[in-house]
Amino acid sequence: MSGISRREFARDTLGTILTFSLLESVFQNELFAAEAPAAAEKWLRDVQQLGQDLKGQKLEQVAWQQKVEELFKQVPLDDFLKLIDFEKISTGVKFVDNGALSLRPKFPQVEGVPKNLVFGKQIFALKKDRSVVPHGHNNMATAFLILKGDLQGRHYDRLKDEPEHFIIRPTIDRKFSPGETSSISDYKDNIHWFKAITEPAFIFNLHVMDVRRDTQEPTGRLYVDPQGEKLGDGTIRAKRLSYDDANRLYG
Repeated sequence: MSGISRREFARDTLGTILTFSLLESVFQNELFAAEAPAAAEKWLRDVQQLGQDLKGQKLEQVAWQQKVEELFKQVPLDDFLKLIDFEKISTGVKFVDNGALSLRPKFPQVEGVPKNLVFGKQIFALKKDRSVVPHGHNNMATAFLILKGDLQGRHYDRLKDEPEHFIIRPTIDRKFSPGETSSISDYKDNIHWFKAITEPAFIFNLHVMDVRRDTQEPTGRLYVDPQGEKLGDGTIRAKRLSYDDANRLYG
């Protein structure tokens, strides 16, 4: 210890130990947030504002659909995957044998965006040939981004509600690949159904709830059998289903 006193040596050694101890604690508690790309941060700010405008009745639902799909197209998929830390959340996923597994991603704290977002979010994880089963919504607007895998996406306009059925019309039936997006609302493409073509498949979903003031219908999902009676005008009389029946038939 030539040139250094015992007191200095003890001080420096203790400082080093404390530094490593602090770093270990930070890593264990995941206090280092991944730095989100600027384009993804802007996306988060813009989607939050769109949701506020929708819930505040400043924006019509169909206009929200158009704008939110445009925003999804503006952010590079790789940047979005970093925003939600997709590599971490998708590692070691235990897929379910029927239907879709729901995962809950977290966003990093972004300047100008509150912790309590105006929209909910989840990721659906699916095996090949498994589905986000056919369903519509009441009093909700939702949007989707394909993160990984290919899926067959089908959408339907919900034209009329009957006691045991819905009258629906097919609007979209095509393959969706990573980076592609779609949306639904009470007024456009209200019923949708995604079935995984490849494995694994992951879909990001965001949803804004309680977007109407002119309805007494409870907010939530409505399960439906889209392969119902084909009517002469291109519409379908689709039977209402329970959650269990929808998953038994299509999960």
